[in-house]
Amino acid sequence: QTFNTTNVTKLCPGAQCTFAFYGGETLYHKYIFIFQLANAFVFLWLVNFAIALGQCTLAGAFASYYWASRKPADIPLWPLFSSFGRAIRYHTGSLAFGALILAVVQLIRVILEYLDHKLKGTQNSFARFLLCCLKCCFWCLEKFLKFINRNAYIMIAIYGKNFCTSAKEAFFLLMRNVVR
Repeated sequence: QTFNTTNVTKLCPGAQCTFAFYGGETLYHKYIFIFQLANAFVFLWLVNFAIALGQCTLAGAFASYYWASRKPADIPLWPLFSSFGRAIRYHTGSLAFGALILAVVQLIRVILEYLDHKLKGTQNSFARFLLCCLKCCFWCLEKFLKFINRNAYIMIAIYGKNFCTSAKEAFFLLMRNVVR
C-alpha cells in the first residue's frame, strides 16, 4: 500500500512508503511460536548448564583441598582449572542432564506465566485459581530441583558417579541429616 500524505515525495521524488507483509503461509510462519518456545528452551538449558558447570567446578576445587592428605603437596597447582577440566572431560553429560530437567520445569513455568498474562482480563475465577495453583506447584518443584541438583553436582564432583546415582545419594544423605 502506498501512502502519499508525507512530504517525502517532495524531498525525494519517486519515493514510496511500502510496508512489508509480516506473516505468511510458509512453514516458518506457521510454526513460529513453536520455534520461539524451542529457542527459549535451549536458552534455559544453556543457562542451567553454565550454572551446573560452575557449581561442579567449585565443588571439585573444594573437594581437592578437603581430601588432600598432605595439604600443601597434594593440592593441585591450579585447583579451579583442574576441577574445570575434570568437569568438562568426565561430567559433561551428567551436568547437561541435570540442566535439562531443570530447563523443562522452567519452560513449563514460562508457559504458565504466558497463560496468566493472557488470562489476566478474564473473569473465570476457577481458571485463575487453577493457574495460580499450578504456578505455585511448579515454583516449589523448581526450587526443590535446584536444591537437589546442587547437591548432586557436589556428589558428582566428589565421587565421579552419574547424575541419577549422585542425586539419589545426595537426597538420602540430606534425609539422614534432616535434623541438622
